[in-house]
Amino acid sequence: MIGNQIVSYSVRDQDAVFRALADVSRRELLDRLFAKNGQNLGELCEGLAMTRPAVAKHLKILEAANLVVVQWRGREKLHFINSVPINEITDRWIRKFEPPYLAAISDLKSQLEGDSHD
Repeated sequence: MIGNQIVSYSVRDQDAVFRALADVSRRELLDRLFAKNGQNLGELCEGLAMTRPAVAKHLKILEAANLVVVQWRGREKLHFINSVPINEITDRWIRKFEPPYLAAISDLKSQLEGDSHD
């Protein structure tokens, strides 16, 4: 929930999320919002080797993928991370590879390398 908005996400949007996350500049913008959520365009541009229009274009793609939502505060447009799409991807594509599968792989790797957990 952002302020009083509920941000929803649909599984059919996963392709847009993957495309948005494929770009290093967009991932950097998400990292900046993770560090300090609710930044305006000027704040997000600070210290980047991108023009303001380029940052705005990347933010539009993140918004279209529902990874970023905006909230207007007066004349100021603030950008916030929407973690729901990333959590959906985590649930569908990452968690199925977590324990017990990762534990089994780790144990096998240790056995093959001659390590002992005893």
